[in-house]
Amino acid sequence: MRIFVVGATGALGARLIPRLTERGHEVIGSSRSAQRAERVRRGGAEAAVVDILDRDAVMDVVPAARPDVIVHEATALAGWTDIRKFKQGFALTNRLRTEGTDHLLAAARTAGSHRFVAQSFGGWPSTPEGGPVKTEEDPLDPNPPAAMRTTVSAIRYLEAAVTGAEGMDGLALRYGGFYGPGTSLGPGGVQTEMVCRRRFPIVGRGTGVMSLIHVDDAAAATIAAIEGGSPGIYNIVDDEPAPVSAWLPVLAEAVGAPPPRHVPTWLARLLVGEVGVALMTEARGASNAKAKRELDWKLEYPTWRYGFRESLQAEPGDVPHSAA
Repeated sequence: MRIFVVGATGALGARLIPRLTERGHEVIGSSRSAQRAERVRRGGAEAAVVDILDRDAVMDVVPAARPDVIVHEATALAGWTDIRKFKQGFALTNRLRTEGTDHLLAAARTAGSHRFVAQSFGGWPSTPEGGPVKTEEDPLDPNPPAAMRTTVSAIRYLEAAVTGAEGMDGLALRYGGFYGPGTSLGPGGVQTEMVCRRRFPIVGRGTGVMSLIHVDDAAAATIAAIEGGSPGIYNIVDDEPAPVSAWLPVLAEAVGAPPPRHVPTWLARLLVGEVGVALMTEARGASNAKAKRELDWKLEYPTWRYGFRESLQAEPGDVPHSAA
């Protein structure tokens, strides 16, 4: 198949492109930056430069590529860590998920594409009530903290637009938090550096449940969604949703850092605001049962316990940054 991948130089796109070409697909990878086009070519794909917020450019470039499938992985979160500025940090990504999605769907109809796969997010957008693990049938939070409302609305918009698209199969993939090479929780990643410097604390009792996913398993699930599966929403997460109090110390150990600090909730509100407190104390995880069943998807890293050890393990003799 001919596959047009938007966001081809991001953490997931960079792992996805070579896997698609190895499977014999003709891949066109796009980025907003001409300087990054060479990365796409090194992965064996054609390169395109297009800003999906520019409708005219999208309607010119995408139909000309004649894709059978469009994969929308565009975000603008690289390097962002200030949870106190959540609304500002997600502002451009929200536009990519709303305006950008509309432009790509219009181009897909013009091109005659039969399948559209888009990146969503699973876990914390769900209602923070009831059990700790949510399925695709559970509702998104109707009343998130004020700073998160536009982001949850953008996720809701993307999922409805993609799964309701006429004339094509639309799949929205609710990825968990990425870790592994090229991600913020990978070697040298910004969040990993925060852990090394003990700037990623456990808030309160650390009861917020998060679902994680190794970026290579996310790429494998994306390929499964490109090549098969019914239209709909799928949680793409590992087998072990876990509270922050469980996984963060294991991550610190894997990267050779001291154990994370504990910060009381009242102090955390001053340091990271309501969003940070909500994520660390109230978030829900996600179940991957549907994706494993309907996409025939198998994980290489079924739990972060194994994944952290294999992809983030500090080498003997390494000195944590916090001790340097």
